[in-house]
Amino acid sequence: MSDPRLRDIISGVDNRENRTADIILFPSDMGVKRNGGRSGASKAPELILEYLLKLTPHPFHAEIHTEFLGGVRIFDQLTCGEGLEDDQQKLGELVEKSLTEGRIPVVLGGGHETSFGHFLGYCGAKKSTHIVNVDAHTDVRPLKDGKPHSGSPFYQALNHPSELCRSYNVAGVNPASVSVEHAEFVKSNGALVLEGETDQLAVEKILNRIDGENIMVTMDMDGVHQGFAPGVSAPNGSGLSAELWLKLALLFGLTPNVTSFDLCEVNPEYDRDHQTVRLAAQTVWNFLLGVALR
Repeated sequence: MSDPRLRDIISGVDNRENRTADIILFPSDMGVKRNGGRSGASKAPELILEYLLKLTPHPFHAEIHTEFLGGVRIFDQLTCGEGLEDDQQKLGELVEKSLTEGRIPVVLGGGHETSFGHFLGYCGAKKSTHIVNVDAHTDVRPLKDGKPHSGSPFYQALNHPSELCRSYNVAGVNPASVSVEHAEFVKSNGALVLEGETDQLAVEKILNRIDGENIMVTMDMDGVHQGFAPGVSAPNGSGLSAELWLKLALLFGLTPNVTSFDLCEVNPEYDRDHQTVRLAAQTVWNFLLGVALR
């Protein structure tokens, strides 16, 4: 009997007859280190991709899912080092290439510094976007000694001279991990939903308010309860369930004006039997399924 896996379907080449999505690997956790977090997220992208390619197409949507996956291209993993700003610029160039070619870039991080590089792709493509984040933290901290880090990507996007970040919206925020000032800053630029109020309806309300305009989605694995995701840069003692997390990934994929996606803060160094990596792979699978079903 046939038992195809994604590794048998995704060719990795530029299929101009069926352009769908690009998978981009960004192995950086320099921003996590600058932010005082525990390093290790740089090892996540290759592992997430490895586990993603072991999965099968959806059994009840096999034809359309398989056709979509046949148009997915996998970029070579970027080489990242100490120069975070240069690495973010290189990521932005790949995202720009994907956007301008009419594909959906799917970025596997890395620390949440990934998201500013992701946003730079919109700047290069001269496309405005709204950012929707699912995260235990707001990540709107100012730079440290003039340097970006994993806690600053959305502060940087909102203050970027291009003014292409139209709004910043975050759900799943742990109320014990956000200051009054940061919460007010987010609400003045978009929306903030605490984790206890985060469900599919709350996220749908955010998406509906942005109807018709580009949406850049980012999902930080520390938004998930550490019982489901122990291998992250900052473990979350409360957090969302894995079930809701995967439903949100599918919702983002189904949303027509979501034009890009990234997944951040998986830390294999602290994982348990690759539990978090497996959930991350399933997250990307759900997002890609959603896009296929649009």
